[in-house]
Amino acid sequence: MSQPAVDMQNLVKTFGGGRNLFGRAASEVHAVRGISLTLERGETLGIVGESGSGKSTLARMLVGLEHPTAGSMAIEGKPWSELAASGTRAFGRAIQYVFQDPVASLNPRKTIGDILDVPLRLLCGYDRDHRARRKQELVDAVQMPLDTLERYPHEFSGGQAQRIAIARALAAEARILVLDEPVSALDVSVQAQVLLLLQQLRDELGLSYLFISHDLAVVESISDRVAVMYLGEVVETGPAAQLFAAPQHDYTRALIASAPRLTVSDSPL
Repeated sequence: MSQPAVDMQNLVKTFGGGRNLFGRAASEVHAVRGISLTLERGETLGIVGESGSGKSTLARMLVGLEHPTAGSMAIEGKPWSELAASGTRAFGRAIQYVFQDPVASLNPRKTIGDILDVPLRLLCGYDRDHRARRKQELVDAVQMPLDTLERYPHEFSGGQAQRIAIARALAAEARILVLDEPVSALDVSVQAQVLLLLQQLRDELGLSYLFISHDLAVVESISDRVAVMYLGEVVETGPAAQLFAAPQHDYTRALIASAPRLTVSDSPL
């Protein structure tokens, strides 16, 4: 039986604590409180909760932007610390992060071709000809024109920039994508286009997604399973259809009651 794409056990992340400049005890903030979750291969696991629930902290720990205070993580059966110690290339080809603000995450002084060239060269080790062919394949995969490669990030809309950010993650040939609020800054019609693209890429390439959002409608439209976070804890998990049809936790019921319902199939696009 294959190992899950991601396995998180009893993860804890606290900020603060210790002593301040005056020698007094500083307050400690518990961002993540003992979370245990798995992401199966080929699955989209939606993580939902209001701002401050700890979902982005969880995502940042997975990609090494934050380090857990306690607990363990494994990527495809390999301990996270072991994978990270094996070098940037191995880690980057296993898991990639897609940021909420696509334009801010792209170097404004580099063309898109140069931006895509970096993971192809440093993580995949491809020669120039192979990189050139792969860049054309990547912009085609995210349904962007070939002249995209000669242009700069500021020349694109938010939705186009997010497609480019997804292409950059795919350039590393990572099998796991952590998507942190990837459509929250986009108009609803553009959200639907990006969500459909993500579903197509997952099915075609066999990817696994950890999809972070505060928007239940978006999470419902793309997720196989959903985990609901509240104050750093997972209060409910389950298959997406089951969780939305019959939520068990009061907090989940309150979130569903307050959110408009939207699915990709309802989109006119």
